[in-house]
Amino acid sequence: MTFYNKSIAQVTMKILKYILPLLLTGYLNTAKAANPADTIIHSNGNPIIRHEYTADPAAMVYKGKVYLYTGHDQAPANQNGYVMHNWTCFTSSDMVTWTEHSSPLNVKDFAWAKADAWASQVIERNGKFYWYVAVEHGTIPGKAIGVAVSDSPLGPFKDARGSALITNDMTKAMKHPWDDIDPSVIIDKDGQAYLFWGNGICYYAKLKPNMTELDGEIKTITLPHYTEAPWIHQRNGWYYLSYAYEFPEKIAYAMSRNINGPWVYKGIINELAGNSNTNHQAIIDFKGKSYFIYHNGALVPDAGSFHRSVCIDYLYYNTDGSIKRVVMTSEGVKKVK
Repeated sequence: MTFYNKSIAQVTMKILKYILPLLLTGYLNTAKAANPADTIIHSNGNPIIRHEYTADPAAMVYKGKVYLYTGHDQAPANQNGYVMHNWTCFTSSDMVTWTEHSSPLNVKDFAWAKADAWASQVIERNGKFYWYVAVEHGTIPGKAIGVAVSDSPLGPFKDARGSALITNDMTKAMKHPWDDIDPSVIIDKDGQAYLFWGNGICYYAKLKPNMTELDGEIKTITLPHYTEAPWIHQRNGWYYLSYAYEFPEKIAYAMSRNINGPWVYKGIINELAGNSNTNHQAIIDFKGKSYFIYHNGALVPDAGSFHRSVCIDYLYYNTDGSIKRVVMTSEGVKKVK
């Protein structure tokens, strides 16, 4: 009896030795497949994301990939109001196949904020990634701009200051409480970083090298019919400041040889974006082509201004550096190698 039990025990141990790792591997693979960290999306024209609402796009090119950061419209159907709690992140190496990553940032990550994950932008400096966001401040009335930081463009991000970078009591050019929104940031060729933002008027200021503090006074730029959504970029010695124009919003732009101006108004880039009252653009160059990234309300017939979706079309420049009008299409852009 003792010999029999010992033999069974030995056989059992041998079975477990070889079978258990296989069982565990199968279990882990099944768990990973059932709850993937990333989701592959093959866009078939515009809008490029169709399983959820995305808005206020900002894009960054880093190490051969486009990182697309968006707001996330979550309002119930037929609700006329913004419900936005977190930001989303997508990446692509070809502008058609996108990978959705876990949300890297939420309003709750800013202890001093209480609501509204509005427009934002991410930029890299010295191996760190800084995410400038517009939110509703918890104790100072009005919108505010915060900054989060991460060692990876995919996050997780954390509050870089523990307090807002810009609050409504710091800006006096406009009297309404939502003039401190829509941050856009650029690092100039001399290494100086600048932050642009504003609703009703365009504010801008220098940033210190740590990217989390202002360096000097807040200045303003007067632009024709400026509403909001500034986007600052540079190309071939020109600075471009595009922005939402009037309301409902088109996108217009100005050009300058110096980031401090003077800015010369150049006209409209694109017309009204579908059935969305707002428009918000990002402009990037990637693998030899220029892209205009924006949102509209075209995902479903009743999507509208509070259920927006990101789209991408080509952007072209004239020989003098000015921008041709963007042709908004349902086909979108083609895959790049």
